[in-house]
Order: sequence, then structure tokens, then C-alpha cells
Amino acid sequence: MKRTHLTFTLMAFVCAMYAQSPFDKDVNLTSPDGRLKVIINTHDNNLSYNVFEGNFTDHNIYAIDNNISLNIEGMGKNQYTVSSPRRVKEHFDAPNYKLTSFDDEYNQVIVKNKNGVNVEFRAYNSGIAYRFFITSMKKEWKVLSELAEFNFIDDHTTYLPYSTNEKNPKAMAFQATYDVAPLSQMKNLDAFLPATVDCGKAKVTILETDVENYPGMFLLPGGDKKKGITRVGKLMEGMVADFPAYPKTFDFYPWRQQKYVTSTEDYIAKGKGNRTFPWRILAITHEDKEMPTNTLAYQLAASSRIKGDTSWIKPGKVAWDWWNDWGISGVDFKAGINQQTYKYYIDFAAKHGLEYIILDEGWYTPKSGDMLTVIPELDLPALVQYGKQKNVGIILWTVFNVLDAQLDEACEKYADMGIKGFKVDFMDRYDQEGVDMIYRIAERCAQSHLVLDYHGIFAPQGIQRTYPNVINFEAVFGMEEVKWTQREKGVENGKSYDRPSKDMPTYDVTFPYIRGMAGYVDFTPGGMRNATAADFQPMYYNPVTMGTRCHQLAHYIVHESPLTMLADNPTIYEQELECTDFIASLPTVYDEMKVLDGKMGEFIVTARRQGDDWYVAGETNWDARNVELNSLFLPIGTYELTIFFDGINADKVATDYQVFQQTFTLTHAPQEHITLHMASGGGFAAKIIKK
Repeated sequence: MKRTHLTFTLMAFVCAMYAQSPFDKDVNLTSPDGRLKVIINTHDNNLSYNVFEGNFTDHNIYAIDNNISLNIEGMGKNQYTVSSPRRVKEHFDAPNYKLTSFDDEYNQVIVKNKNGVNVEFRAYNSGIAYRFFITSMKKEWKVLSELAEFNFIDDHTTYLPYSTNEKNPKAMAFQATYDVAPLSQMKNLDAFLPATVDCGKAKVTILETDVENYPGMFLLPGGDKKKGITRVGKLMEGMVADFPAYPKTFDFYPWRQQKYVTSTEDYIAKGKGNRTFPWRILAITHEDKEMPTNTLAYQLAASSRIKGDTSWIKPGKVAWDWWNDWGISGVDFKAGINQQTYKYYIDFAAKHGLEYIILDEGWYTPKSGDMLTVIPELDLPALVQYGKQKNVGIILWTVFNVLDAQLDEACEKYADMGIKGFKVDFMDRYDQEGVDMIYRIAERCAQSHLVLDYHGIFAPQGIQRTYPNVINFEAVFGMEEVKWTQREKGVENGKSYDRPSKDMPTYDVTFPYIRGMAGYVDFTPGGMRNATAADFQPMYYNPVTMGTRCHQLAHYIVHESPLTMLADNPTIYEQELECTDFIASLPTVYDEMKVLDGKMGEFIVTARRQGDDWYVAGETNWDARNVELNSLFLPIGTYELTIFFDGINADKVATDYQVFQQTFTLTHAPQEHITLHMASGGGFAAKIIKK
């Protein structure tokens, strides 16, 4: 392959620096702005890549000697040829996304393999991505394994959400806080995506997207190699991809008839004919505030398959029953899963302009595995009609495999009845058959104009673009976790402590940076019973939140959540009308998103625009801090500002807050600014409405 003098010079520098044999074959791929650089190497017909910027020195390297391969049964030996780079520009219309539309561009090369297992590489200004694809393949095939290494020079701080099931790591709900430590100190236990490595000059976040008809990817620190391995003459730390095997046999947990895998095959995927495989993404961000706005996971997904009118896909806010345990009071009926209780929730939703209520677990008998038979305490058709009269839709909870087993009948019956969608729960797996299930459900529900909220599942991996009727995902250590988070006592750095065992405020200002890159998050915010770190206690029936009232209000703006819950009960919301009216007035989809300030794990300040109006919110960890909110992002004009912020006593009384309102006009004169104090576990939330 012909190389330029620059390439020879760079490679000579690399070889001299690391004292390794010269690369026989390589290609250089750069991002459109020339900042990021990828060296793709096919030395000895093995495929690897390196990612860096500027000169190839330790400080500038974001990935080193990452070997990749796709091992398909019966495939011949590798023999690579590499295409010339080409530039591609794209435009995206992105309904219900963090931006309604955006443009991007990338440089691309294709690595062709004589055996038909090829690779496409792309370099964007915001990261790099690659995917395998197979050609000239008409017969059935099996993927025995996939190799994806993520190697780093130096022992960088890493953010990993480990599996919560050490005995069977790939079977869990994808809900965990982040372990933060040098990579060498990470456990040899599967972690799920996204995950972030702090390389100093930039952060590298590992994601995947367009995961269809294929298992999802986990990360195993150290992989099957010793940690601190030496390669290219340097001490390195790394992770390797780990994939669930294809399931062979199943059983069912009796309580919910939830299906789970009991044994597996000796391969990870199977199929027939030519196809593309999931994208592996290394998103590279130089500032933390670039992380939540990164769009690679969305734009690399397959485009929408829902053709024609999509006006039936309606995001909105939900009066939700489960978190508050149907805990209404001051009424003349027994609250629970019955007709009167849900009419009460519908009345509340209608009064405040909420679009939906959810009937969570219990509207059918879970252990029956039959979602076509409603419990006798409910007259579901009558409830649907009652909601319709008040312009409130109903969404039904169910279990993934239960819906899948009755898919046609359930979609037909409940769509005809007037149900608006399903909240689908307890996938708890990421093998090829499980992934197939979520696509099959999305396709069939789209045919019946039913929206979906996916729970107990992996992070969004592109399906929200392919099937935009999927309008939220869990895959977050959300508010439900505070119901059973215990306190812990101990000694740390010579000082005793008594604190909640899970640090929610710190997690709250960490996951928007990492998990937020993947897309929608159903955190289920809105708790009106709030507690400081000193006062917090787990309570199942009347749960409290960690942090201040304004920390809760901020969630509705910080989170990308087209279908969002009001998690507390209607009785309490009626007692807190000022906050309730504010939440009810907020959009759930926006035209634009910016992170104005922030540092991962410490605080975040997010601004979202709908039309000419802006919505701004901030959250902090347990450290109180001041932030300055200025108007530099606002166009000239007159605005009405309403801002909720922590009260002067919020450090001791977490429900304490104040409201400030002001009308102001921006001209070419100096910009307006305001300094806000966020208490420990605190926050603020503001509306800036154009007049």
C-alpha cells in the first residue's frame, strides 16, 4: 500500500518510541476537523487500531493496540485490503431527541477481508466508531466469538457500573452506581455500558449502538489476561468485550412468569446471509459538559422504520402509582389497585394537564403470565373511557416475555380498547434472543400505534431511533432504589460515619454525563418528601428522596426523558401545588440542549430550549456550591424568569425552597447574571419564557 512521507515519519516515531516491529500495513484516518487520528493496522493479517490526537505520545493517546476480530464458524484466514478515506456529510431529523435536528460529518475507510468479514471505520469530531459487516454470505452462520479490546496507556481513572449479579453477571436489571477507581484496581467482573475512562486530556466513553439481532456487549477489566500487561514496550491497562452466549434452555420465575436462561450454546449469535453488526463507539470529550450532548449513539443507529404519520407517538408526563405504593389519603375509599383509586389518579392527571397514568404491576395477576385477563377489581374498558373523557391516556405495565408470548392478541385487544402503550419490565438479559424480543415488540406495537417504556433492560442502543415509539428506557439506578437503601456505619480516614449506603446525589450528577450519552432515561423523579444525608431513612410505603426539593425539580430538565413520571402520590402533590404546577408546566421534549457548566460527579447545569423558551436546571452532589447563571445563551428580547432554588435552611430541612420571579429585557447592553447557591444535595430549576 502506498504511504505518504508523513505516514512513514509518524510510524518511524511510533516504532522508535515503543521499540516494536514496523507496521507492515496501516492506514491513517482523521476526524473532519483534523483533531482525532486513527491508525488502523493489519500487521500479520491481524486487525487493530490506535486512537490519538496531535503527536503519538502518551499524553495524547486514547486507545492503544486495540485488537478486534469477528470469529465466524468456518470462515477462512484473514487477508485485508483498505479503501481510501472518504468524507460524508449527514443531516438528522431527530424527533423526541435532545436536538430536533442536527448536521454532522465523518471520514470513513472500509477494511475488506478476503473471507468476507469486513470492517467499517468512521472518525467523527466527537469520537470514532467501527462495525463489522459480512458480504458474500448466503448460507447460515454462527458467530463463535467477537474480540474487542479497549487498551490504555497508564492506569487511568475509570467509571464502571458493575453487574449486580456476581454469580451470573449477564443476568441483572442494568441498575448500578459507578465504581470509580484506577483501571488496575477494578474487579474482574462484567460491567455494562456506557462506561468512561478518564485519560487526562480527554475522557473516552465506550458505547454501542444499532444492536439488533445480536447480543449486547459487556466490559471485563483485564479480560482473560493479567492486568498491567506489557505491549508495545509500555505498561498498559485494558478491558475486553464479553458477550452473552446464545441461550439454549429456559425456565420461569413463578411470581411474574419471568423467563430466564438456564443453559447456553457454544456461540454468541447466529443468522443467515449478509448483514451489518453493532457499532462500537469511543466517544471522546475534552470537557465534561460535552458528554451529555454527544450524539454518536443516536446517529449511528438505523433510521426510523415507522413510515407515514407518527403523530400518535405522544411523549408526556405520567401520574404514576408504584413508587408511592398507591399511597393516597384523605379519601373515602380503600386505596389500591382498584377502580376508584385509578379514577382518582386520572382526575389528578386531568387537573394538572398530565398526559398519562400508568397501571403498574397488579392490574393482571403477575404469576398467571396472562396479561389478557384483568383482575376483577378493575373495569378496564370503563377506566379507559373515563380517561378519554378527561384527555388522559392509560399505559399498562407488563413483563417482556409475557407480552411477547401474547403479542398479537395483546396489541389488538388493548389498542382497540384505547390503551396508549405498555411499560415493559424485567428483561434482565442481553443475549441475541432477548435483543430480538425488544425489536419484535417495538415493531408489532408500532403497527397498533402503541408507545413503549422499556424497564429492567440495558441502556438505549439505537432502537429509539429505529422505532421512535420506544419513548423511554430505564437502565439507571433510579428513584426506586431509595425505597430500600439502608444506612451504613464505619470509619473512614480516621473519622466515623453514619450515612446512606448508596450516594444518590453523587450518582445524580454522574450518570447524566455517562449514561446520558446513550439516550432516554426513566429515572422516575418528583419525590416531595425530601431528606438530608443526616435525616435519610429507607421507607417503602412513604419513600423519601436524598437531597433537596429543588434537586428533585431539576431532574425534569437535566434528564432526557420524553415520558417522565410524577413518582409521588396525588395527595402530596395537591399539598405542594407550587411545585406541582411547575413540574406540570415543563415540556418533556425540547428543540435544543446545552450543558452550561458542570463537572462529572460534582455538579451539572443544563439548559433546554423549546421554541423561544428556555428551561435551565442545576444539581450538586452532597457538597454545597455556588453557580453563576448568565444570559449569554439567550437571544435579545424580553423574558419572564421563574426560578426555584434551595431555601436558606435547605441544608437542614431539605424541603425548604424559595421562588424568584422577574421580567427582564436583553439588549446589546451587558448580559444579565445571577449567582445561585445549591445546598448539600441541592439544586435549582428555572423557566425563562419569551414575552
